[in-house]
Amino acid sequence: MKTIQLRPGKERSLKRRHPWVFQGSIAKGGADAGETVQGVAADGEFLAWAAFSPSSSIRVRAWSFDEAERIDEAFFARRIAAALRLRERLAIRSNGVRLVHGEADGLPGLIVDRYADLLVAQFLSSGTEKWKSVIADALLSATGLSRLYERSDSGVRQLEGLVQQAGWLRGDGATEVELEESSWRLKLDVAEGHKTGYYLDQRDNRADFARWVRQLGCRRVLNCYSYTGGFSVAALAGGADEVLSVDSSGPALARASEHVLLNGFQAAHHQALDADVNAVLRQFLKDGRSFDAIVLDPPKFAPSAAHAERASRAYKDINRLALKLLVPGGLLTTYSCSGGIGAELFQKIVAGAGMDAGVDAYLVKRLEASPDHPTTLCFPEGEYLKGLALLRSGC
Repeated sequence: MKTIQLRPGKERSLKRRHPWVFQGSIAKGGADAGETVQGVAADGEFLAWAAFSPSSSIRVRAWSFDEAERIDEAFFARRIAAALRLRERLAIRSNGVRLVHGEADGLPGLIVDRYADLLVAQFLSSGTEKWKSVIADALLSATGLSRLYERSDSGVRQLEGLVQQAGWLRGDGATEVELEESSWRLKLDVAEGHKTGYYLDQRDNRADFARWVRQLGCRRVLNCYSYTGGFSVAALAGGADEVLSVDSSGPALARASEHVLLNGFQAAHHQALDADVNAVLRQFLKDGRSFDAIVLDPPKFAPSAAHAERASRAYKDINRLALKLLVPGGLLTTYSCSGGIGAELFQKIVAGAGMDAGVDAYLVKRLEASPDHPTTLCFPEGEYLKGLALLRSGC
């Protein structure tokens, strides 16, 4: 077994059960990509069993902090079984569920979503790539399913020195699935959709949005970065009369319009606009348009802290425009999925946007990912999705 020895004082994170060790914390040692190594402190004290990533700035990702544990087929079966038990206890009322959420489930770099009878997995680290076949078999055994599609086509793999991959790992067949969420039906294609096919992390936020639209009597709703229209369907379910979905993807907007009809709503109540969101917001402001509710769910502006300053300006600008477009008493739900923007910083950015817009707002709720995308006390970086539900003052 190869050993990775840390520099003096660099053992603190592993002792706190944080699973990452960066390149600069290592004194000596190395291994092949994905190889299991023993992480030790400067004095030789055992810290963790881990996977080594020679191409990544995160050189070591811990599998286990138990010296007696062995990293083998049984280890992955146990971790996957534990992840599934948690989801069973959460009692998610949907046929689309995040079954494994990387570090939070003790499996760094592994993402697994279930859509009906189909599993979709992302292997985003050297360690999960090394154990891919074992993990695939364990997933099918634990769930009793027979089909597993791989969506390891994220740019994150390049940071690990891995090529992007996508396709069937186990089984085959159709890749289109119908998702059941709340009382709605949503279609997705796991081979073509974003991430693993859809954004399950917004499930509870979509349900909350439908409730708020109804409760507040919102009639005109603007859904920015709408993708395939999950929040648009929620708005219509909440009783909105006019819903406008804005996105720069024509196929995604076509799917959004399909979802409107699939759920029994009239096409006349929904409009899909293929355009740049920032430009649309500015034009609407010039035209004197206003809305009762606005959703801002943009893509990742800051993948890391190094991009935080530029991303902060982008978030501030779109939130400033949205707040100005809201009627007094209007609802804004605004999100950031950027790892480089923490929840506290995001709230400060939105507060600055309000100052620039000359409006104030009441904080109704802080928003986060659905509970099947857990964050642990030892790994706060798992809290990637953060949001705010705001009511513009002055009603």
